[in-house]
Amino acid sequence: MAEEKRLWWKEAVIYQIYPRSFQDSNGDGIGDLAGITSRLPYLKELGVDVIWLSPVYKSPNDDNGYDISDYRDIMTEFGTMADFDKMLQTAHELGLKIVMDLVVNHTSDEHPWFIESRSSKDSPLRDFYIWKDPKNGKAPNNWESCFSGSAWEFDEKTGQYYLHLFSKKQPDLNWENPKVRDEVFDMMTWWCEKGIDGFRMDVISMISKDQRFPDGEPTVGDLGFYGPYVYNGPRVHEFLQEMNRRVLSKYDLLTVGEAAGVTVDEAKKYANAEGTELGMVFHFEHVEAIPGALAGKWTDKKPHLPELRATLNKWQLELEGKAWNSLYWDNHDQPRAVSRFGNDAPKWRVLSAKMLATCLHMMKGTPYIYQGEEFGMTNMHFATIEDCDDIQARNAYQQYVVEEKLVDGPTMLRYFDEMSRDNARTPVQWDDSANAGFTTGKPWFTVNPNYKEINAKAAMADPESVYHYYKKLIALRHSLPIIPYGVFEPLLLDSESIYAYKRHLDGQTLTVACNFTDKEVACDLFEGLSGEEIISNYKEHKAGVLQPYEARVVLS
Repeated sequence: MAEEKRLWWKEAVIYQIYPRSFQDSNGDGIGDLAGITSRLPYLKELGVDVIWLSPVYKSPNDDNGYDISDYRDIMTEFGTMADFDKMLQTAHELGLKIVMDLVVNHTSDEHPWFIESRSSKDSPLRDFYIWKDPKNGKAPNNWESCFSGSAWEFDEKTGQYYLHLFSKKQPDLNWENPKVRDEVFDMMTWWCEKGIDGFRMDVISMISKDQRFPDGEPTVGDLGFYGPYVYNGPRVHEFLQEMNRRVLSKYDLLTVGEAAGVTVDEAKKYANAEGTELGMVFHFEHVEAIPGALAGKWTDKKPHLPELRATLNKWQLELEGKAWNSLYWDNHDQPRAVSRFGNDAPKWRVLSAKMLATCLHMMKGTPYIYQGEEFGMTNMHFATIEDCDDIQARNAYQQYVVEEKLVDGPTMLRYFDEMSRDNARTPVQWDDSANAGFTTGKPWFTVNPNYKEINAKAAMADPESVYHYYKKLIALRHSLPIIPYGVFEPLLLDSESIYAYKRHLDGQTLTVACNFTDKEVACDLFEGLSGEEIISNYKEHKAGVLQPYEARVVLS
């Protein structure tokens, strides 16, 4: 097998910041850039290499910053461009890199491009967006928005519909128009010249639409699924290769594409080893494969280990030598890792959080840590719909509970406790002071009441904490090339309880085993195995078994 090309971003550990909930510096209850700057020494101490910032651009905040009204300015609540420049400079002085969130499938409807586009059918920017005539007096097709309801919004003034795959305040850009691509690439170059270190590209697999705009297969009610005509569309690789030629290849960047609907075969194109498109992609198979979930998302069922393992193993095996994996359990769009995949009960939270971290960080690929994950933050409880902030959850409640009556309110709220994006967006729990040390004011969103027990300060003071375990995992990745580059070999494929695998490089082998249950499970992988145990979440082992949520890694 060909020697893996060694690159800095393959060896890096990335930490995602959701700025609104990270750290407030001025008491208005909203996290900001100065707050991030104040916490950079904490991230340096943790040992991460790269910070991915969720959007900080000017935005009316219909979708928490993923609706951008000016790509070259900063959201007022987050500060100024001077604050951004100071943060970037401070990060670089500490040896930390900054990756920006690039949201170019759509803009805000308050972006000057859309205001002009919507002004008349004859506007020079009309075809910056996707406008269509009504069909039989209705929307051009049956596509359903990601946030419920039709993906088309009728505009009275010009008598046409515009496409919005997300909120109606997020009109989709028309990437077929070369002038749109020129504008996007010019903006990206502007940020690169400012000195940023890469881009995480929001829903980048959706920028090329099937120009026939056919109806989708009906999902819930009268609306249809747009995926086959949007995900990995006809020109997406052409557009990304153009982006690479004109911008990305000119700088030493980390690039990762959020690729809804991506398959392994498509990922080999997006993240190809030749580097003609992106460095890696985020797929969703391991976080979204939930049989029987309402609208493919809403459920209170836990993942089934054999299915989870099969998915992750497939991506490890099939991308080997062909493309690079990104590794994550959670992010701003997913529930908290320890609540979803582990066990957040007080008895098991620390053990299962360490187990999940071991399982992920010993795989081949670049690992991502979501803010608070490193000390075991958990999901929230939502007692009423008023407790929810997320547009996706609120719209789902309106559609499935109020209008279509597919489920009752308490059931939907139970689904939100398990799956809502709001779980990831509660303020970071820094200490046990008021508002968890996030703000001196009234927080924009509820602080999880468990902050008195679960917070960064307490974790840093406890050598046996989740935080110190993450710190050790990160240091191991930096010191042992087998962790980023070793070839992956799956083990125990029939186990209902254990996720196990080996990694091989230069005559060395890592053996990794993780018990995903709260029971002791027979496991003989380590019997008679000579070598050094480089990390485990238990001090004492039992012969022939893995203890509840036990994780072990031996280098031989």
